[in-house]
Amino acid sequence: MHAFLDYVGFGLLGLLPIANPITSATVLLALTGRYPEAERNRQINRATIYVSIVLLICFYAGNAVMSGFGISLPGLRLAGGLIVAYIGFGMLFPPAHGKEDEVQAEMASQEHTTKLQDIAFIPLTMPCTTGPGTIAFIISAAAGIPGGALTPMVHVVVVTTILLFALVFWVCMRGATRIMHFLGETGIDALSRLMGFLLVCIGVQFVINGVHELLKAWGFLVQ
Repeated sequence: MHAFLDYVGFGLLGLLPIANPITSATVLLALTGRYPEAERNRQINRATIYVSIVLLICFYAGNAVMSGFGISLPGLRLAGGLIVAYIGFGMLFPPAHGKEDEVQAEMASQEHTTKLQDIAFIPLTMPCTTGPGTIAFIISAAAGIPGGALTPMVHVVVVTTILLFALVFWVCMRGATRIMHFLGETGIDALSRLMGFLLVCIGVQFVINGVHELLKAWGFLVQ
């Protein structure tokens, strides 16, 4: 039992700083400022399920999937960086909003909820939460199992760690809705632009890291 708790604690301590659900919560705030609460909660629930599924797939089949499609980690970083930067630009320079009364009428309409952008998978799940760093960590952890033996203990540890992380992710995302009500429309708009700028910076850094790793792999860099 002591070893089980140690392994789960190690997994969470390694996963939480990399996946950083708090960052995903701020992105949620920026992207769903005009969403009805029911639709926002639906996005949160779906994102939590998606995150759990992606983490499980990364652990059990991540290495095989990347090898099968010929995807390298630098390529993953480059693709993730471009996606993050694209989302960031959209948040930094949002399209013009309609008049306030038109927006309120749209939000009050139940039919409008089906037209709202689905953000549960992109960007909340990927690349904000399960981005290149998270995927690399999970695949490295799976590859680091002695002898590659997936014992019953390993399965229980993996599932428990992912479920606990999903719970932390869900709590952070649901807590963001209270912050949204506190900030109001003006605060959310300012936060959206700030997060857009940060996402552009993160995306560019992902690209830089990917290019750096490619240059090292090709022998152009020693370190």
